[in-house]
Amino acid sequence: MHIMTKVLVVCSIALFFATANCWAFRCGSGIVSSGDTKTQVLVTCGKPTSKEKISKKVHIWHYNCGNGDFIYALTFENNILKNETTEGRGKGKSNCRGK
Repeated sequence: MHIMTKVLVVCSIALFFATANCWAFRCGSGIVSSGDTKTQVLVTCGKPTSKEKISKKVHIWHYNCGNGDFIYALTFENNILKNETTEGRGKGKSNCRGK
């Protein structure tokens, strides 16, 4: 393998892992991401479709983004957004349009 090809492959892999935890959730024209507080998410996205209390410190807010999109689960630990995942396809009207 040519040296430039090796460098390009290594740089591509490093870039992938460097951005792997930089996911963001779009609510209308606003964006929330890891490190945001519950208050910031509430101001940007409005009320979630539903809330789930896992423990005293861990809560999950669900946002149904409607037909053609997903249901997003935002996991908070100590009121800080730690993770965003999808939980199937959304249905009906979107609750992800922001405030």
